[in-house]
Amino acid sequence: MAKDSGIEWTHHTFNPWWGCVRLTPACAHCYADSWARRVGLNLWGGDAPRRFFSDAHWREPLKWNAEAARIGTRARVFCASMADVFEPRADLDPWREKLWGVIEKTPYLDWLLLTKRPGHIKNVYPWARERRDNVWLGTTAENQRWADRRIERLLSVDARVRFLSCEPLLSAIDLTPWLKQGHIDWVIAGGESGGEARPTHPNWIRSLRDQCSTHSVPFLFKQWGHWSPEAQGEPAKKIIELHDEAGRLERLSWRPKKLSGRLLDGLIYDGYPQSA
Repeated sequence: MAKDSGIEWTHHTFNPWWGCVRLTPACAHCYADSWARRVGLNLWGGDAPRRFFSDAHWREPLKWNAEAARIGTRARVFCASMADVFEPRADLDPWREKLWGVIEKTPYLDWLLLTKRPGHIKNVYPWARERRDNVWLGTTAENQRWADRRIERLLSVDARVRFLSCEPLLSAIDLTPWLKQGHIDWVIAGGESGGEARPTHPNWIRSLRDQCSTHSVPFLFKQWGHWSPEAQGEPAKKIIELHDEAGRLERLSWRPKKLSGRLLDGLIYDGYPQSA
């Protein structure tokens, strides 16, 4: 959990628990698993335990809500950076119920629930057929295969905002069928960070940006990660050549995440959907 989160697209992060199961290519180099192991916890896998937290932890969102009400603004809360709220485990149900209660008590917070399991949302989510204005539902779409599969499942649940996290972006993705019909309200894209980061071709990012522009959908480019275009200007120890699906070549350099930055063709893209 963190007030004033360092994640570019949220104000705060809140974790009802820690732990998950790696599921698809996006999970291959899971930063959350690595972080948990760094502090001596083995929480990943179907048979692994989950880490739960005290009442003091659960009172933090109430404080954020009071602050947002006092200053007359709304705050975004990413839930959960170290877990998946919709992981299908029965022992998590009481903690989910506790989370729904906190969401009801914090109307000045927009809760961003991002999942790789959108098919399970309707089984445990109390507002699947009657949207709650302070909940945004999102799913990960790292390539076309998982975009096709997950988006359709996300659309089966009502939501104030439906969003996609195309991070780590591992291939070109065509979102046109959903964007043009107004089914997706926000797209986040980004490259992978970490010692084993896989490169993202800039044209994959540009394509998502242009698709969103065509259909007036807010677009946010979160980061390059550790691989960024050679023309970013900073010297690099490693350089690779990457072709997109049309055979267009881009030279990418390995740099620290902060040096790679967020500039896409010289601009920062910080689009957001409208809050309630």
